[in-house]
Amino acid sequence: QVQLVESGGGLVQAGGSLRLSCAASGRTFSSYAMGWFRQAPGKEREFVAAISWSGGSTYYGDSVKGRFTISRDNAKNTVYLQMNSLKPEDTAVYYCAAREGGNYYYTGPYDYWGQGTQVTVSS
Repeated sequence: QVQLVESGGGLVQAGGSLRLSCAASGRTFSSYAMGWFRQAPGKEREFVAAISWSGGSTYYGDSVKGRFTISRDNAKNTVYLQMNSLKPEDTAVYYCAAREGGNYYYTGPYDYWGQGTQVTVSS
């Protein structure tokens, strides 16, 4: 079992940046592949980014590619999402997620989820 807590969300103007953090506790963090997802009001949950347990492989959704960067620090049990050039359409609740598996990135399914952090981008 792993518990996930996101932080770093907030209100930012279009073109700005935010860095989200997801702190994990419980079983060995470094054995988990991690992902970020988001859900805007009235929309389905959307895959944002994923990273392998070693951090050596990453993958991004088309809508964020080139603007967002996922990374992790296994010594700190934390995964990050650096978000640059934010757009109003990036407004959503952002969730981090964890799953066991091989040293790959995964777009799904995930076993453990955080409570989410709100990101609002004003135009």
